[in-house]
Amino acid sequence: MDLPTAPEVIAALQRRAHGDLGYPTWLDNPSCGPLAEAFVERMGSRYGWQPDPEYVRSYTDINQALQVFLHLWTRPGDGVAVHTPAYPPFLGTLENMDRPLHPLQLSADGDSWRFEVPDLSGCKVLLLVNPHNPTGRVFTREELTELAELAERHDLLVISDEIHADLTHAPHQHIPFATILPERTVTLTSATKAFNLGGIRCSVAHIGSPELRKALDAQPPFLYGSANLFGVEATVAAWRHGDAWLQETRALLDRNRRTIADRLPEGVRYRIPEATYLAWLDYGRPGVQEMLERDAKVMLSDGATFGPGGAHCVRLNFATTEPLLTEILDRIAQAETSGGPSQPHRS
Repeated sequence: MDLPTAPEVIAALQRRAHGDLGYPTWLDNPSCGPLAEAFVERMGSRYGWQPDPEYVRSYTDINQALQVFLHLWTRPGDGVAVHTPAYPPFLGTLENMDRPLHPLQLSADGDSWRFEVPDLSGCKVLLLVNPHNPTGRVFTREELTELAELAERHDLLVISDEIHADLTHAPHQHIPFATILPERTVTLTSATKAFNLGGIRCSVAHIGSPELRKALDAQPPFLYGSANLFGVEATVAAWRHGDAWLQETRALLDRNRRTIADRLPEGVRYRIPEATYLAWLDYGRPGVQEMLERDAKVMLSDGATFGPGGAHCVRLNFATTEPLLTEILDRIAQAETSGGPSQPHRS
């Protein structure tokens, strides 16, 4: 986000920096520490889910946690089903670890999106991203129930990335997948997206699978590291004391996502995201990211890096101030009006 950090988080870090920087008492048992406690409290108060703190582990970020679980649960050649287009670091993980991608493809559905559900044979894992990045789609209970039935039918572990849950826009509601299929689900989350703490390096995994917990606990205790003291401090402060800041930020994001719909050039397909601060813009042609960077001096994410279904798209981060978003959209419109990639910019 291009926004200031919540003052409650800054204050908590300042108190810690001027206080005790020694080993915390929870270091060797994170499931009994403040991070697990704050996670359990938040899941209960916001989503009606009562996770078991004994199933909680901490990691530096969600990418690390994903790689740990794929390493323990799968072998090279095992397929992983993912809704595509998908978060590029996840696609990179699958490629680097030789876990073949089984895409669950996105398609337009009125003002929103739907995903096909093909044969999942050959897969060991369903990697669910809900709310979805990059489209901002929030899966309904019916969709999640269908995915749970498929996971059971194909004996899949479900790794559910729910990092954008706190950025779900009304009237949509986030439903933790573990409330539907608890013993097959690993829930990954963090305060880093909703509270603008990307550099703090702290995430939570709730491991519902007894077999996976057993495999993880059989590893050397420090092999995968854990969240650091400042990461835990910032996360706990955000989850326990940052909701006033979050409410104000979500109101800004709600206005911004609607502003985009009103100001995009004609012909650019955009469905208002149901969650996140990310707009998925379909130009219907490749090369748009390069054109916008060159002619509009606006840096968007290239949709081609998001895998199948992304080649004609770009992703816009709209977590910024309203005047700056207006300038971004004005530049995009001017670049498109001037002819886009077929007419080079002339200064």
